[in-house]
Amino acid sequence: MSMVKNIENRIKAALEKAATEAREAGEFTFISLPEYVLEVPREKAHGDFASNIAMLLAKEAKMAPRKIAEIIEKYINTQHTWIEKIEIAGPGFINFYLNHAWVYEVLPFVIEQGDYYGRSHFGNGKKVQVEFVSANPTGVLHMGNARGAALGDTLASVLEAAGFDVSREFYINDAGNQIEKFAYSLEARYLQLLGQEVSFPEDGYHGQDIIDTMQTLVDEKGDKYLTMDEALRRELLVKYALEVKIDNIRKTLEEFGVYYDVWFSEQALHDSGEVADTIAFLKDNGYIYEKEGVLWFETTKFGDEKDEVVVRGNGIPTYFAADIAYHKNKFQRGFERVINIWGADHHGHVARMKGAMEALGYDPEQLTVILMQLVRLFRGGEILRMSKRTGTYVTLNELMEEVGRDAARYFFVMRSPDSQMDFDLDLAKSQSADNPVFYVQYAHARICSILRQAAEMGYQLPQVSLEECHVLAHPSEITLIRKIADLPDEIISAAENLAPHRLTTYAHDLAGLFHGFYTNCRVLTDETELRNARLLLTKATGICIKNVLHLIGVSAPEKM
Repeated sequence: MSMVKNIENRIKAALEKAATEAREAGEFTFISLPEYVLEVPREKAHGDFASNIAMLLAKEAKMAPRKIAEIIEKYINTQHTWIEKIEIAGPGFINFYLNHAWVYEVLPFVIEQGDYYGRSHFGNGKKVQVEFVSANPTGVLHMGNARGAALGDTLASVLEAAGFDVSREFYINDAGNQIEKFAYSLEARYLQLLGQEVSFPEDGYHGQDIIDTMQTLVDEKGDKYLTMDEALRRELLVKYALEVKIDNIRKTLEEFGVYYDVWFSEQALHDSGEVADTIAFLKDNGYIYEKEGVLWFETTKFGDEKDEVVVRGNGIPTYFAADIAYHKNKFQRGFERVINIWGADHHGHVARMKGAMEALGYDPEQLTVILMQLVRLFRGGEILRMSKRTGTYVTLNELMEEVGRDAARYFFVMRSPDSQMDFDLDLAKSQSADNPVFYVQYAHARICSILRQAAEMGYQLPQVSLEECHVLAHPSEITLIRKIADLPDEIISAAENLAPHRLTTYAHDLAGLFHGFYTNCRVLTDETELRNARLLLTKATGICIKNVLHLIGVSAPEKM
């Protein structure tokens, strides 16, 4: 448990004990305590913590909330709580001001924990799967895939840091209609490259990458497949192209800092019979009916607007059928929570998939779908749409070439997935305080520079002791330590709320507080005790910044 959470729990216990004792003394009445909050106020002047308990008790107690707050204040025992002062504010908020001596215990703990500071056992090893990107292997990774990769990987890292047992998974869409279209597109390009006059399918894949893939095959194998049976030729072309494209996707994502535990094939679900078995189970249990030779899943039973086809008239299962079998497979593997990151265009798919899980006997609440909004690229204040290489949208590789991995990942994580994102290429490349990732990385580089200077001047980082920390009394120092203390709870909150963007906010705030501390407090002062304490604070801040940046998948440079 973090120090902040420990203090919060102590204050809550004191609050509840005071309310109970006041009731026993006949001051006011209530049957049970309401679900009140104890939170950090937005404005520093309102204390370190504030509670609304008095306002929530007012109706049952038939008493003005401010009067209830005053009674609670009279009965509260502040011993062992670090509470220095209590004030009643507004209509009945109870504001708590702490003795800041508690913050000095933070620094020795941070230095001792090092790279592990911020991590916890909150998740108790609960098995969680995060599936993200899962792009069709028929093209290249675009900006939407890039945002999903940064969000998914960071979320997985946050969950791991909060004590969950996390598996990252990529679902390979290597079956169905898109693969059939892929096959005909590959065949047409292959034949054209060999000088054959063939028309390209209207609904085929027109990207330059298809031509490039087939050109590589021609360079390697020549006209080996030219006179082959057409069906066999398409099968072999698809097999070759999928291997190439999946390998390219894997390499691109690894360059982006994303490494998967599992690459799961959709085709494997069909080959193993899991799709057929899942359809049979749903049919036997009354969730699938036949109409005009087509099998329909009754998604309307689960709030969907219309039922969904699972097997077409030609007997081929739909993508939805395979997706149901895939999610069944996830739960059969023992995951207690399954998290998918999908594009916003999959909004209508969420309710029917949750319904399918319920029909299979699983708790639909164990499946969480994060819907991710679109990304718009800007350069020079203008929306950028076209890629020089592909003639379509800008690819992940092109983005990394232009702004680098660090800026790309940080920018994608900065915004909540449900908000549309404007990615400013000029800002991402700028080396100024306006660039959020540069601002945070610069703080870490400055910290490393201070520690190097100290070593060059013969100042050794002292052994950590509470006595040395107590000389830190400037408001900039206390505020900075207080922010450092928040990291474990910030990570837990980001994991609980599936909100990795909280970490970029935290990193930016922490960097800002450090820059303020550096401006107001000379670190390498001649006063030995003060210098030692400030060096420890500087070191602890660097540990925090580095740990947060690494969770986001961003480097913490020592020089800039």
